[in-house]
Formats: sequence, structure tokens, C-alpha cells
Amino acid sequence: MTARRVTVVLAALLVAVVAVLPALRSGAAGPDGPEAGFARDMSTHHAQAVRMAMTVRDRTRDDAVRTLAYDIATTQSQQIGMMTAWLDRWGAPKTDPRGPMRWMSHEGHAGGAQAMPGMATPAQLAALERASGRDAEVLFLRLMIVHHRAGVEMARAVLARTGDAQVQRLARTMVRGQEAEIALMTGMLRQRGG
Repeated sequence: MTARRVTVVLAALLVAVVAVLPALRSGAAGPDGPEAGFARDMSTHHAQAVRMAMTVRDRTRDDAVRTLAYDIATTQSQQIGMMTAWLDRWGAPKTDPRGPMRWMSHEGHAGGAQAMPGMATPAQLAALERASGRDAEVLFLRLMIVHHRAGVEMARAVLARTGDAQVQRLARTMVRGQEAEIALMTGMLRQRGG
């Protein structure tokens, strides 16, 4: 084979590899892929945010906190519905029998299932349910800032692992929305001396 033919063959192989790599990366989402893991875990994460938001909404009369809580609850409930529909379409279970967060386990995390980041503890949730007024507002804002930061981390993690356009779109929306809410909640917390 001449040097020219070798060069042509190598160039053709390179073009083929470059063309195939995105397809491999963005292969159809399956029941055990990062997309399904993200949808399952983010749905659980969102469900706790909805619970905290509705709790504080009923525990304060502050219009700004009540509006924020309602926005968080409605937005994240809608996103749970979207992710649940994806899981149905992919034939994926709603929970992972091997535990949460496995889809993130190979990048700086311990192998296998791990604790979901940013989740409030049962004691913190109970404290929020007992609090009222300014105390409820401050506790909610503190918990939700931590919760949102972890949600942003999870959304960025799936962006690094998927080529699925709808998952990317939702993850980017989550990053933008939750970062904006973190900034808003940090200011609200300062106003309340928290």
C-alpha cells in the first residue's frame, strides 16, 4: 500500500470515528443510563423541595417568601412530571433498586450508590414544620440554598454525561433557574438577618 493510500485510509477512519463518537455518546437513553439515573434522582430531589416550599408557604405571611415557595413548588412539580414521562418512555423504573446517585459514581465520588447531595435531614424537615414566621423563612431559605446548590451540581453532572437534547435542555434550564433563585434567596436571607 502506498503512503498516499495509507493517508487516505487513515483520514477516512478518522472521519468515521469523529462521526460515530457523538452517536455513541448520545445513544438512546435506557433504563440504566445517566439520563434515567438523573431523572430518578432529580425527581426525588425535587419532591423534597416541593415539600419544603409548601411547608413554608403555610408557615409564613411574607408575600415574597410565599411567592418564591409557590414558584419553586410549581416549577419543580412540572419538571417531576416531565422526568417521570421520560422514565416511562425509556422503560425505566421510578427508583433504582441499587440505590441513588449511581450515575454520578465514576467522577470523583465513591463507587456505587451514595447519599443524595443537598437533601434536608428528617430533623431539619421536622424543624421547618414546627417553625413559623421569620424563623420558618430563615430556615427554609438556608435549607433551600443548600438544596439548590446540589441540584445545580446534579444538573451539570448530567450535562457532562448525555447527548440527549431534551435532557440537556432541562438540565440547562435547571442550572439557570436555580442559580437565579440562589441569588434571590441569599439576598432574602440577608434581609432577615440569616
